[in-house]
Amino acid sequence: MSRARGPEKRKKDLAREAFEAGLALVRANPALGSMEFRTCRSEKCVRSPVDGLVRTDSDGILHVHPTRRAEPAEWAWAVAHGLIHLGFGHVPAAKGKRVQPDRYDVTARCVVVNRFLLGFSIGSAPELLPDAYPDGDEEQLAARWRRAGSVPAAFERCGTAGSEPDQWLEPYDKWAPSVPDWQLAFAHALTRTMATAMDVAGGRRESMSDDPAQRRPWQAALSWFVTSYPLLGGIASGIKLVADLELAQAHGISVAAVNPEAGEIYINPLRQLTAEEWRFVLAHEMLHAALRHGDRCGTRDPYLFNVACDYVINGWLTEMDVGDAPEGLLHDPELKGLSAEEVYDRIAKDLRRMRRLSTLRGKGACDVLGAPLGSPRDYVDLDEFYRRGLGQGLNLHQQHERGYLPGGLVEEIRALNHPPLPWDAQLARWFDEFVPRPEPVRSYARPSRRQSSTPDIPRAGRHFPPEEIARCTFGVVLDTSGSMDRTLLGKALGAIASYAGARDVPAARVVFCDSAAHDAGYLPVAEIAGRVRVRGRGGTVLQPGVDLLHRADDFPPGAPMLVITDGWCDVLRVRREHAYLIPHGARLPFTARGPVFRVQ
Repeated sequence: MSRARGPEKRKKDLAREAFEAGLALVRANPALGSMEFRTCRSEKCVRSPVDGLVRTDSDGILHVHPTRRAEPAEWAWAVAHGLIHLGFGHVPAAKGKRVQPDRYDVTARCVVVNRFLLGFSIGSAPELLPDAYPDGDEEQLAARWRRAGSVPAAFERCGTAGSEPDQWLEPYDKWAPSVPDWQLAFAHALTRTMATAMDVAGGRRESMSDDPAQRRPWQAALSWFVTSYPLLGGIASGIKLVADLELAQAHGISVAAVNPEAGEIYINPLRQLTAEEWRFVLAHEMLHAALRHGDRCGTRDPYLFNVACDYVINGWLTEMDVGDAPEGLLHDPELKGLSAEEVYDRIAKDLRRMRRLSTLRGKGACDVLGAPLGSPRDYVDLDEFYRRGLGQGLNLHQQHERGYLPGGLVEEIRALNHPPLPWDAQLARWFDEFVPRPEPVRSYARPSRRQSSTPDIPRAGRHFPPEEIARCTFGVVLDTSGSMDRTLLGKALGAIASYAGARDVPAARVVFCDSAAHDAGYLPVAEIAGRVRVRGRGGTVLQPGVDLLHRADDFPPGAPMLVITDGWCDVLRVRREHAYLIPHGARLPFTARGPVFRVQ
């Protein structure tokens, strides 16, 4: 008795497997994979190519040869070829009767698509195709070949349907509510792909995948500012997020901190916040950087000024309804409408309570950092970057009527468009205001030269009397301690000499101070920058030098005084008009009553 045979195993459809593998390669492409299309692989399909791979119709259907065997890479290239025909508008959808393109149009369009695919690496082109293609768009190529009466033999089989046209126009269904626009869909797909690639390059997302699980919540929040919130979109496009747990723990960053000079926001990746809360946090740090709160601190306590800025920023963001404020952030409705400086004056009265408050970095710590924690980023002009980003964002926000903005924030953004004068220009204005220029006096005691046209008419001479020259001077108290930077000395003394010379000041009274005061007397302004010998490199005591000028009988009572120091000095009491020249970023240990010029 013979044994009954079981059901025979189905033979593998190698052609289908290769096609599906090639189709998967296309689906993985961010630009082509997001386009809506269908494939038809039926043996009864009348549009299927006889000796080719794929034919594309205007309904967005790719008719595939049902039994043709090819490598997955070749299938991927053929499917991409058909999709780009759709994206380039070669087979547009339309209702009514359709006229098929002639062989010149068909070939020219295939040439343009193949030329595009040379730089759009997906799959592999058949070996029979040429490696180079002529310049010009499809209309120019078709017109050129139509005038010649023939298509070059090298380009006759550039399509994916063999000897047949690989493009077919179908009348769109009459019952459909609208006609699809394949060209617009392809443009949107390319735009999304480019935006995603820029996000990956900028560190705002980790991969090109559109899966939300692949993106960190703070990266999605930063992308939201770029795409949906123009006020801070320009700043967000240039900000880099650094989510490093070891770095955050080493520097005590509880939630976030910002470094304006490096253009980086440091994130603690262990903090579990919602998407709306991350928007609030990033907007908070970006406003810290853009409004230059670190530089505006001046001689104030850095932490208390940081707290004052937090109150102001959190109030603005709450008014604008930008995200949700995380629990525990500083906010007081009674401080609404006040500037950061005004809030500082209020909270400085209760230092014990204020020092227990917490910023986004943590309790007792500033979330505006003074130096980068990682590798710094180079900007040609950091002030210009933040000023331009906020200014353009404000214009876009108002043009598109994107919502309410607090008046204080608008005033500060507009104030950024008028940056303060550089230190040397401020110093020049100070000289113009307080250092008098010697005025010439005309007197017949010194007759002038007679004019040749009227030699018989006597004229008064022009001269500078000694008492006029004596009052046109100023005093310089120069810190020559060991902590003083020679670069600062050179810049300051050079600027003083140039402005004094421009105002015809004959000499200045110079006093060098370290552990004691050394009176150099009156020095010609030309010698201040060049031949002055700095004496002493000990400690810093400047008050004796100030008192020396106060008591000097030969120093005019109305002459101003200029103090040049690095900030590491004692408390000064100056009883006449004066100003300070200090390095950029330095602070005086007391409240200055005169202007402070910061040398950069």
